[in-house]
Amino acid sequence: MRFVQSLAVAIGVAVAAVASTASAQQTIVFGGSDAIGGTFDIQNKLFTKLVNERATGKLRVNFIAGEQLGPDMQVIEQMMQSSVQMYGDVLDWYANFNKDFAVFGWGFTFRDANHVQKFIDSQIYQEMAEQLRQKQGIRVLAASTTQPRVLFSRKPVQSLADLKDMKMRVPEIKTYLALWETLGTRPSRLAWAEVPLGLRTGVVEAAEGPISSAYAAKMHEAAKYVTRTDHILSTAHITINEKFFAALTPDLQKILTDAAKEAVLASREQASKEVDDIVEKMKKEGATVSAIDTKVINERARDAVAKMEAEGLWSTGLWQKIQAM
Repeated sequence: MRFVQSLAVAIGVAVAAVASTASAQQTIVFGGSDAIGGTFDIQNKLFTKLVNERATGKLRVNFIAGEQLGPDMQVIEQMMQSSVQMYGDVLDWYANFNKDFAVFGWGFTFRDANHVQKFIDSQIYQEMAEQLRQKQGIRVLAASTTQPRVLFSRKPVQSLADLKDMKMRVPEIKTYLALWETLGTRPSRLAWAEVPLGLRTGVVEAAEGPISSAYAAKMHEAAKYVTRTDHILSTAHITINEKFFAALTPDLQKILTDAAKEAVLASREQASKEVDDIVEKMKKEGATVSAIDTKVINERARDAVAKMEAEGLWSTGLWQKIQAM
């Protein structure tokens, strides 16, 4: 009898210990809206792995891949409301809250990946990120550049004239809409997951996106003409709800910050390496990949900068400051 009682007590203590450990462990819901296997999906999964390995028993990241939580803006809004704690994708989406982030989405603003990184490392960008933290409760843990965005279309695009009146899917970011209107297309809004079907059925005639993410979404199968416009150098980032972050212990804050930096840097390095490989895969799978003389398109975008600033898409003079870097 005593043995049975002792065993019961031991089991009770063990169960209590497990329950205590489980209750002590915090869970982070991490949302992403990239295609499975895309650049940001891989980045976010790496971040999840790093944190779960390093914060065992204290913190666990639950990454919800694809658009299970909704398209990007819905996930960001959920993060701001604390029902989702983290999000990882491109910085451009924050133009909906701080207009200066819109400059990331204006074509031909940056010369190359190093130019983008120089801006992200600048005081100007740091102040933008700080405003996002203070006013919207969104902390950027890490950010960098990844791949160029290219054009996918149902018919060949060899010049600016070929874009005229083309039904073009663009993200719900004002600068993207303005850019493609400036280039002569008729922008249309579709969730990222809906774009391949939209291209196949003719709801839209063209779309654009980072090479790896677009490949993962099989854009090249839905619209076999791939044009290396390289109009925007895409960014990558990981953000967190500021109140949630502030409530964590310093050691957990460091684990999250370090893992975010490592994951974003890995994303940049991998994205840079795989551009040529992805292009070759697209060709082998039936896509026609071509270069285009972007001089005329570039000039059209540059000529519209003054108009964009006059309309308040970003702060006056910001674009020129970036050019001077």
